[in-house]
Amino acid sequence: MSLLKQGPRFVLVGLAQLALDWLVFVATTAGGMPVAPGNLAGRVCGALLGFWLHGRWTFAEPGQPRLGWTRLLRFAVVWLALTAASTLLVSVIADSLGLSQAWLAKPLVEAALAVVGFFLWRHAVYR
Repeated sequence: MSLLKQGPRFVLVGLAQLALDWLVFVATTAGGMPVAPGNLAGRVCGALLGFWLHGRWTFAEPGQPRLGWTRLLRFAVVWLALTAASTLLVSVIADSLGLSQAWLAKPLVEAALAVVGFFLWRHAVYR
């Protein structure tokens, strides 16, 4: 499938993931959960949605196997690396600027990581 078709689909799925991730992050941390576990909870929710939608729609190729355990394992490795970076960045922002600034910064952090993630998902996970 062409990059011109995958790119817009990746953005749409990413926006849905980001909205869910951010809502869970804000809700959990506003409820008293520390920043790192709150970020992890949000990213898990976003990842579940994203793995399914990207595998079924964004990077789907006719005639190729659906998702499968191999793709799930590759997805998990990439996701863990991106989650570690996200959690570190959001935690540093919360520690230095406060929780409300971390809430505002999280979408920017995730958008930057999405650029890297697109190429990793496209070439390492859903190929």
